[in-house]
Amino acid sequence: MSTTTEPAAGAAPDAAPAKTGPGAHHPPAGRRNRGKRQPVAVQHMAGWLFSTPFLVLFAVFMALPIVATLVMSFTDFGLRNVTDPLSAEFIGLENYTKLFGDEKFLKALFNTAYFVVVGVPLTVGLGLGVAVLLNNGIDRARTFFRVGFYAPVVTSIVAIAVVWRFVLDPSDGLIAGLASEVGLTSPDFLGSEALAMPSLIVMAVWRNLGTVMVLFIAGLQAIPPDVREAARLDGASTWQEFRRITVPLLRPTMLYTTVITTIGYLNVFEEPFVMTQGGPSDSTLTVSLAMYREGFNFFHMGYASAMAYVLFVVIMAITVLQLRLLKDNTK
Repeated sequence: MSTTTEPAAGAAPDAAPAKTGPGAHHPPAGRRNRGKRQPVAVQHMAGWLFSTPFLVLFAVFMALPIVATLVMSFTDFGLRNVTDPLSAEFIGLENYTKLFGDEKFLKALFNTAYFVVVGVPLTVGLGLGVAVLLNNGIDRARTFFRVGFYAPVVTSIVAIAVVWRFVLDPSDGLIAGLASEVGLTSPDFLGSEALAMPSLIVMAVWRNLGTVMVLFIAGLQAIPPDVREAARLDGASTWQEFRRITVPLLRPTMLYTTVITTIGYLNVFEEPFVMTQGGPSDSTLTVSLAMYREGFNFFHMGYASAMAYVLFVVIMAITVLQLRLLKDNTK
């Protein structure tokens, strides 16, 4: 008796069974992966589409002006060339060589260095001290103090200038009133060549203290509590814990705050522009303020552009130096 296998009901009589062995036919690899590659391509396209508005704005308002300023620094571009920029004469490095013989620019460079050398350590040091107190030492009204220290950061420079002019006014100011109560005479802080720059530094430290404080508080809260507890169990005092535990673990934050504060103070413009206009006798004239004067008061655009790139090189050099000196200590 012979046995035959009948096809299942409803199956096509001439359907061939699928081959699964080594000789089985498989679609090409490109055809198999085409469905997977398409979403990735779509994602890339979507990313570029979402980035396009920023890239256009960056190119028009940042990249293009930066390149134009660099080109302009090698020309005698002035007010007469505004309508026809291509008419500016190429003068090579003349603007740069002229800068280092310009006594006003050298004075501005010295004032800016003075502002940075004194202002940065004060801002970073006081910011660290306030952050430690608000993070550990003060329990009541901690939020109130944090808001109070950070308020100057988000306050308009015009409002700050009004307050500080009242405080420093030699005749009717707050300090003059307190001095008169004890029989003293208040000096003219903003009218004295010796006191004008220190007064602006104090104002800048007060204004920027909140930013540094917030960054250090974030760094302090990132330190594991177990490390502090272990130090206390080993008998470390509060000062030893701060010096041997807190400060080493805060070095990355300290590096960041020092770099951004230095860059900000090298670009200092608002404080002298609003409070003293660079006076008295250019004692508060900074590089940014001198650049503004040359570019927008005297319309020496090429010369002002050269100032801008000298300041850019100085900022880059100091930033790289800080990163090399401080980064080794953060490892």
